[in-house]
Amino acid sequence: MKAVVVTNYGPPEDYVVADVPVPRPGPGQLQVRIAAASINPADVVLPSGAYRDTTPLEFPHVPGNDFAGTVTEIGPGVTAFRVGDEVFGLAVPRVLRAMAGATRPSLSTGSLAEYAVFEADTPLLTHRPPALDVADAAALATTGLTARALLVTARPKPGETALVVGATGGVGTALVPLLAAAGVRVIATATAADAALLRELGAADTLAYTDAYPEGVDAAFNLAVPGDRLAAIAGAVRPGGRLLTITYPLPERDRDDIDLEFVLDLDGALGGMREVAELAASGALPATISRRYTLDDGPRACADFLREHTTGKLVVTT
Repeated sequence: MKAVVVTNYGPPEDYVVADVPVPRPGPGQLQVRIAAASINPADVVLPSGAYRDTTPLEFPHVPGNDFAGTVTEIGPGVTAFRVGDEVFGLAVPRVLRAMAGATRPSLSTGSLAEYAVFEADTPLLTHRPPALDVADAAALATTGLTARALLVTARPKPGETALVVGATGGVGTALVPLLAAAGVRVIATATAADAALLRELGAADTLAYTDAYPEGVDAAFNLAVPGDRLAAIAGAVRPGGRLLTITYPLPERDRDDIDLEFVLDLDGALGGMREVAELAASGALPATISRRYTLDDGPRACADFLREHTTGKLVVTT
């Protein structure tokens, strides 16, 4: 089969498209014919070698976490899925097993390929409803799961004000409409070119990246700034408010009078891919896709993700 392949540590410009063996499912696993996959930070960070001491890769390595496709084979013991089922979800490389969920980890052989194998018994994989487009499903797997987890953790109330930093990315373009639908006044950071899109998604106001943050917001969501540089964002939160972040390194508390939460839910404890599917199919969780690539252009998609400003998600179709 054809796949995006990493042969050694290095930048995405070194990735190639090559023929590799088709992975076969073992007990409790599914083989999926991939229709679409979207790009995430792990697709370029792990192959860069930044974490080779703690999570060394085996080469050749096929990147890709988010996917949508059709079940083509099931392994022994799988009862929830059948050949021909349309599915989508999020699954991390097996080298990340330690952070992939304590009981029902979602692992795969890499979704930037024509076929991939996934664990069947995980909340991070589900049937794709007919109302959810296949590319949109791939774009919403990680972003929808994360945006929903942020919303559940923050428990926003109608009439509150929220600052969203990094609103133009995949998670931000999923979170803004959810906050707006909850009756929250959203102030979002954006480039001038993205401001109109964020207003369409529900933001009441936008800020340039160089603007000072407003003071006295009820909640701030950090989706982009490194976790050890949150003092300015924390300063925007009123006493008793909330600061939620999804970035590493793990944040240290700068203020004792606000709640600080690092949100990462690879167990699906706050709701899994089924809940994402329901929100997306209802229209409450739109997908924002700025560029589409073929699998042959998969390495370029990874390079563009790393090198260029992207709005929403980059999707690779096979």
